[in-house]
Amino acid sequence: MGHHAEAPAESTDELVVLSVSDKNKKVRTVQVHRPVPEEVSFLPALAKGLGITLKHFFGNVVARKETETIQYPEEKKPYPARNRGLHRLMLRDDDTERCVACMCCPTVCPANCITIVPAERDDKGIEKHPAVFEIDELRCVVCGFCVESCPCDAIRMDTGEHATAVEHRYESIMTKEAMMDHKSIMQPDVLAKRGSLSTAVQGGTGPKWREES
Repeated sequence: MGHHAEAPAESTDELVVLSVSDKNKKVRTVQVHRPVPEEVSFLPALAKGLGITLKHFFGNVVARKETETIQYPEEKKPYPARNRGLHRLMLRDDDTERCVACMCCPTVCPANCITIVPAERDDKGIEKHPAVFEIDELRCVVCGFCVESCPCDAIRMDTGEHATAVEHRYESIMTKEAMMDHKSIMQPDVLAKRGSLSTAVQGGTGPKWREES
């Protein structure tokens, strides 16, 4: 109660001094360090920020020393080996699709973008084949679950092609023929044999593949 010494408050940037008035012991005065104009004005900070922006702007426009931009489509960045591109269907020895319409890929697909309509094969074997196999590339999230879940190595995403821009919704749907070796609606000028012969043993070699393996 009887001590009236000055007690500096805890502060790092501002000087705050607490003292007790000599005339009135109940009155406490606070002395605060006022910041200089450079600290409260936004103009110096604005000029500093614009200087950094202009430095990088002219440095990249003239010297291009930090830019990562490539002249697409003249220059194309190579895709990594594990890149997931457009889907393709693998083929059997008789150039038919290896898919047996087991419905694993549409079941595991989180985007519900795969549509399969199973049908019996002409040889009346125990395996089926997809009469309709369609993938909506606009809904596809490129997760690769369909490739991992396929037990017959019937579908892959190693084409190295990415989905192109389309004007109509139906143009983004990849059909069974487009994923094998026919012209694609998405790329009508490109006739690429997406489907190729698979070297996997399980599935696609006839109903007696278990006996041959």
